[in-house]
Amino acid sequence: MKIVAKKKLWKYLFWLGPFLIAVGLTVGLVSEQWGLIPLAFLITGIIISGLGIIWQSYQSNWWNRRSTQAGTNALVATLAVLAILGLINFLGTRYHLRADLTEAQLFTLAPQSRELVRVLPQPVKVWVFDINQNPQDRELLENYQRQSSKFKYEYIDPQARPGLAEKFGVKDYGEVYLESGDKRQLVQTVNENERLSEIRLTSRLQQLTNSTTAKVYLLQGHGERQLSAGKGAISQAVQGLGDKNFTTSPLNLGETSKVPQDAAVVIVAGPKRGLFEGEVKALQEYLNRGGNLLLMIDPNTDPKLNSLLQEWGVRLDNRLAVDVSGESVVGLGPAAPLVTEYGQHPITKDFGNGNSFYPIARPLEITSVPGVQATPLLRTKPYPNSWAESDLQSEKLEFNADKDLKGPLTLGVALTRKQTPKSTSTPQPAPTPSPLPSPTTQSKISPTSPTPSASPTPSSQTATESRLVVLGNSDFATDGLFQQQLNGDVFLNSVTWLSQQDQQPLSIRPKEPKNRRITLTNTQANLLILSSLLLLPLIGFAIAVIIWWKRR
Repeated sequence: MKIVAKKKLWKYLFWLGPFLIAVGLTVGLVSEQWGLIPLAFLITGIIISGLGIIWQSYQSNWWNRRSTQAGTNALVATLAVLAILGLINFLGTRYHLRADLTEAQLFTLAPQSRELVRVLPQPVKVWVFDINQNPQDRELLENYQRQSSKFKYEYIDPQARPGLAEKFGVKDYGEVYLESGDKRQLVQTVNENERLSEIRLTSRLQQLTNSTTAKVYLLQGHGERQLSAGKGAISQAVQGLGDKNFTTSPLNLGETSKVPQDAAVVIVAGPKRGLFEGEVKALQEYLNRGGNLLLMIDPNTDPKLNSLLQEWGVRLDNRLAVDVSGESVVGLGPAAPLVTEYGQHPITKDFGNGNSFYPIARPLEITSVPGVQATPLLRTKPYPNSWAESDLQSEKLEFNADKDLKGPLTLGVALTRKQTPKSTSTPQPAPTPSPLPSPTTQSKISPTSPTPSASPTPSSQTATESRLVVLGNSDFATDGLFQQQLNGDVFLNSVTWLSQQDQQPLSIRPKEPKNRRITLTNTQANLLILSSLLLLPLIGFAIAVIIWWKRR
């Protein structure tokens, strides 16, 4: 009787274990807190259930049975598979691994978009007033939301919530608005033919979150690049500046004789004629009071800026930069250097080994000047892939050891100089460079390290910093070429860095997806239908008949 009573007691205790486990799970799931109480129930229940199983197997010699061993092996294998699947699911929720195999990276945000969203100063929400939720638009918004918890989006039916639609001033289905605090801005209107654009969303996001605007002046009057649309114009570059919250205006120093006080950056884009001495002096005074200047100087031109550049240790080489590496790879001519090597500088920090090219460019020679820090931005490939050609009239470009200069060549440089009110009136002159640069001169400055500079003279006045970017080409920023590869990023990042706005992201902008649609005429469409529905089946049938006849 005692043995029977013990067996009944263990049987009841065994059922108590699953009951305690169920209680622990219920308490934890309902309260959504796995504290001491649910864990105590779970642990106690598991221990009792384990002891019950051990006692039962001991009494019935259960473990020695062949069926038990087979069932145990199956149970262990099942539990192992469930554990592996659970671990994979856990890792999948914690860590996202996505591969974008499209050519233009259509499903991956550009570095500028990612950087902008990650440093959002306040919450931002995108409102899409549309009934239909396009999967491509949702994927883009999901990509933004993955970068920061401050970015949210929501689809709204204007008829279901007319009050909210009236608040935003919605006039039609498909309107997309961006909201941050009490600021609202229309991004675009989406429809079947026009999907949500990363370029527009990032541009509006930057304008909405950046409350400050900077004024950029573009010098005119010397044959510089046209600002409105036209042949050889830079209208796309001007539009890009507007998207980054810059305001642009033309500047004629022959009329004003002084750079305006509100100028954050002055751009001199491809002057064909020389500046007057007074205009050069106005630019020098602007730099001496803490201004920022972007010079894009083409070959075969003399803008008369030598005195200004000499103060910064920069000399314009009159030879032509030749690069034969891009001719066979991407179809560029030898007079359009393909650059894949960039200096370690905020302007080019995310470029990696990306491509940018500069049709008809001139090299720059850089010498050390006390108080000036220089960082080469753009470097061509070493000789024999690139060199500086002195014979500009020759139809066949060949290296001449007596006159030409071996690569790598510097095509762009960023420079900084500390200014104080007491020292701006008499800038320190630079040592006069040699008439023609030598290979050793070109290699004085490493493309990845700034030029060593002397400390500026201590002053009781607050020091300001002047910045200068010199590029030996302006064609790269013209309409058509501005959108190619990293050309536009070189220009916009240079202006942004010059404006000294630390909150502005310096990275690679999003690109428009390439149009892969094939437009067929009626004749071509009919030919395609006949060939696919009639010609190809007949060819297959004829081949089958020939094979049957030969085997017959």
